[in-house]
Amino acid sequence: MHGFDVKYDNWFWHGEEIRKSSSPQRENHFQQQNIEFDNGNELEMVNDAYKGCCGDPKAFKELLEQAEKPLYLGCTKFTKLSFLVKLFNVKGRFGWSDSSVSALLSVLADAFPKNNEIPTSMYEAKKTMSALGLEYVKIHACPNDCILYRKEYEGLLECPTCGLCRWKKKDGTVDQYRKGVPAKTLWYFPPIPRFKRMFQSSETARDLTWHANERMVDGKLRHPADSPSWKLVDEKWPIFASDPRNLRLALSADGINPHSSLSSTYSCWPIILITYNLPPWLCMKRKFMMLSLLISGPQQPGLDIDVYLQPLIEDLQTLWDVGVEAYDAYKNEYFNLRAVLLWTINDFPAYGNLAGCTVKGYYACPYCGVETPKCRLKHSGKNVYIGHRLWLPHGHKFRFQAKAFDNSVCDETPPKLLNGEEIFQLVDSIDNRWGKSNSKKRKSANNDDLVWWKKKSIFYNLEYWKHLLVRHQLDVMHIEKNVCKNIYGTLLHIPEKSKDGLKSRMDLLEMKIRPTLAPQVKGNNNRTWLPPACHTLTKEEKVRFCAALKSIKVPTRYSSNIRNLVSKKDFKLQGLKSHDCRVLMQQLLPIVVRCVLPKHVKEAIIRFCFFFNSLCGTVIDVTMLDELEKNIVETLCLLEKCFPPSFFDIMVHLTIHLVSEVRQCGPVYFR
Repeated sequence: MHGFDVKYDNWFWHGEEIRKSSSPQRENHFQQQNIEFDNGNELEMVNDAYKGCCGDPKAFKELLEQAEKPLYLGCTKFTKLSFLVKLFNVKGRFGWSDSSVSALLSVLADAFPKNNEIPTSMYEAKKTMSALGLEYVKIHACPNDCILYRKEYEGLLECPTCGLCRWKKKDGTVDQYRKGVPAKTLWYFPPIPRFKRMFQSSETARDLTWHANERMVDGKLRHPADSPSWKLVDEKWPIFASDPRNLRLALSADGINPHSSLSSTYSCWPIILITYNLPPWLCMKRKFMMLSLLISGPQQPGLDIDVYLQPLIEDLQTLWDVGVEAYDAYKNEYFNLRAVLLWTINDFPAYGNLAGCTVKGYYACPYCGVETPKCRLKHSGKNVYIGHRLWLPHGHKFRFQAKAFDNSVCDETPPKLLNGEEIFQLVDSIDNRWGKSNSKKRKSANNDDLVWWKKKSIFYNLEYWKHLLVRHQLDVMHIEKNVCKNIYGTLLHIPEKSKDGLKSRMDLLEMKIRPTLAPQVKGNNNRTWLPPACHTLTKEEKVRFCAALKSIKVPTRYSSNIRNLVSKKDFKLQGLKSHDCRVLMQQLLPIVVRCVLPKHVKEAIIRFCFFFNSLCGTVIDVTMLDELEKNIVETLCLLEKCFPPSFFDIMVHLTIHLVSEVRQCGPVYFR
């Protein structure tokens, strides 16, 4: 866990390349070793450059010297530093133990010519690399996610909340004097030293002020700096905004399976910080995504994720309240570095964990809250979210078309959206209780107003959090993937993915809408027959649908090979990743459905596809957002006239709020 895994090394390195700027051979050498470098992104090998280092200046100077020493006399391919970087990458990729690497180093030191620079043990190798500032902290945690063993709990042997032992038991006993393996561990990678190190590269330090010095300002949204959320920080805290070097951050969290096994239930949660000061072509690069927390499994933390966020939130508080001293290599001066967290980026289940709101049931929409338009389907046994006519203008013709929708005329208004301060007043009375052993997570004096809030989020410890326009972002790609699966699963009638079936038709009968689609019993064997709906494809049309996808060729690395994901035998699409669903939704689906569906159905689907295509543009014209928001409301209403209510899960409903987030936060691809 030293940050040299080939898959995750850039999270830890954070663009801090060390190379000799005057040697072209040196640059070619690093390129041969598969180490990423940007032209001009170098550390000044002078006293002023390493004086501002977050660690020991002497150690940093020694590290620069290691970057120039050949591995052995006459070696032109490796220096001591590049050899160790390569070795650590291989160690992380294949999971070598420290003892095995020490044994390998010992053999290599004997095999290579005398007076070589190969360390003889893993300890010496780590000591050499420690000057890079890749330090981390291992914090023990309760297996039930009740507490972290830090501060007042640091010396405890068992959790004061649930009573579980801090250590893994061996033979059913725990030796209090010979402490063993902790039951659960949090890996914390402090961000402050790495923020300071970013400014030690003159090129990176210059890029971190791009938003103030080089950004095009023409009223269009090209960068988060063009958004009202960014400008709110500038207006409300002008002292913070006066120095463009102060960082604007985003936080992303999601569960991953590090064991690369789809059948495994192990869930490990990395927490990533993203820096928005950089220009668009660098902002979302992997080398500038900083791993700050790694929450080990096997179970996901759920609502108790706040317990693990404590050390990171404390550092963010420090960066906001007082700041830290940092050295700017571009301007050759010291300055007080501060930072603000603008929002979090998560898929929808993780959205609920970080925000503390419910993401399923009657109040699943975090924007609409208790006024979420919902309906419970008796036979399907699930909640659906229909009634998007609320967002139409008064007098719109759809409001009066009762028979085409739910046999009622709509004269209601859309739900009132709460701002951050109003939400804070609601959740401020919640008494958080952490841990899997606590069945009741919260207590409140006013439970009736908190049916859609489960906790007071730890992010409200940040002074500015309640004043931000948008605190938690909806993941557009996650929503788009689910919407795409709903569409092609229903059209091809894929088992377990189709939203139209016997239970769905029984719900239509229960709701007394579209009686022509009611199930019918026919024949001597009393088999149930479902009349074809307007979106139902015949076998011939399914063949044409799949054949059209099979015939599509895309450029290399544009997406997966779509032809390999289509099965003409059983009319299925299998193995689509998130990006494949994006390509299918925005580019391919409008082509495929135009010749197999009735006009009003294909128009509704194509409008939906064009909506996502326009929403995900790199340059957003603000004057077009009102029209885009109007179009998505009408599109959802058209879909309600075509598809059964079971089609409209929470993911379909959330699309109505995506335009508002783009208007307030900028282009989607930054999120």
